[in-house]
Amino acid sequence: MKIGLLSEKYTPDIGGLAISTERLACLLSSAGHEVSVFCPRPNLLPSEKRTFPSSGIRVTRFGAHKRVDDMLVDWFELIMDEHKHEPFDLLHAYFLTRAGFVAAYTGKYLGIPSVVSIRGNDIERAAFDPSRFSHTMYALQNASAVTANATELVKKAKAFIDREIILIPNGVDAEHFKPMEKNSVLEEALGLSKNVILSREAAKNPSLGTRDSSVAPKGLPQSDIAPIIGFVGELREKKGLKTLLSAYSLVNKKIPAALLIVGEVRPSEDRQAFDEFRLATPDSNIIVTGYVSPKDLPVYYSLIDVFVHPSLRDGMPNAVLEAMACEKLVIATPTGGVPDLLRDGVNGMLVQINDVNGLAEKIIEVLDQPEKRQQLGRSAREVVLSQYTLENELQANLKVYQSLGVKNESSHRT
Repeated sequence: MKIGLLSEKYTPDIGGLAISTERLACLLSSAGHEVSVFCPRPNLLPSEKRTFPSSGIRVTRFGAHKRVDDMLVDWFELIMDEHKHEPFDLLHAYFLTRAGFVAAYTGKYLGIPSVVSIRGNDIERAAFDPSRFSHTMYALQNASAVTANATELVKKAKAFIDREIILIPNGVDAEHFKPMEKNSVLEEALGLSKNVILSREAAKNPSLGTRDSSVAPKGLPQSDIAPIIGFVGELREKKGLKTLLSAYSLVNKKIPAALLIVGEVRPSEDRQAFDEFRLATPDSNIIVTGYVSPKDLPVYYSLIDVFVHPSLRDGMPNAVLEAMACEKLVIATPTGGVPDLLRDGVNGMLVQINDVNGLAEKIIEVLDQPEKRQQLGRSAREVVLSQYTLENELQANLKVYQSLGVKNESSHRT
């Protein structure tokens, strides 16, 4: 089977959409199918295109025009050109709005099936953008099949159109993302060691003693004097930047702690808010790693005592699944696919959106209960192993293709 995969992001672009698109492409390729990816790239000139192999996948990146209609025409013509030489069996768009429109329209034009997958931000925000609404509705009305990765997104899509929306949750590689011993070398390199943090606290508050002091905050075990609160991804307003920073500040006033941001802070207004917070809270100990490759993420998860994801809107966040697979206690907001993943007090903890005090209280609560953290973390991984595997994600997509009359036969040429 030859599949044309359309997305608005693809690695090395930053973000969950890029990661998820590459994951599906690799899964389909590993199952013996031929995959061609078509995706815009902002750093290319308009109408410029580059095609290259990546992990057995043919990837075509093209420059985006200032005018959206020009970009959509280029997208359409790129697919048409490849189809002339090696016809596609199916087109699959991994984003509802522009990619979904191009896939649905091109599929109808060529007389081949199209699948459109709702990923989160497309139905949460883009559908309310007047400039994208017509593309959104066209994709929903004309795609051969529509999927979504979270129950909440299925419900929202049905509010736009009365048709079947197929639920296909994200999967995670639990062989790669798994529990591992804390990497003390990396911890020291990032300035996250307990001694370093305690030394800073002692310099600000002599009553805490020196780095060898046995004084611990009330109620907190000596072994957890300097816990690490972690966030993974691009920190921005949508991901709860202000809630995370404010809650961390409240925690840090009671318990000397570090906030580890594995990723980057989005430039412009988000970065400005982050820098202003740092200036206003000189006692904070925040480390921003910059971009970290997915292959290196497990060692960073090993450093985290409590993983926090206070998002305002979401699909099914990869970072939450990865943290669960690594047996980390996850505290997250019940948005997008998070309620599908977490049951409060069973395999994680939920806190309401924008609830700074509630988030801080839950962090402090679990820092004082290492056994509870471990128990919830183990339960989280068990859920991943039983429900959110790569194989489940692959087979669910292949089932959709088969329902459209596409034969799930390997098309790799020898």
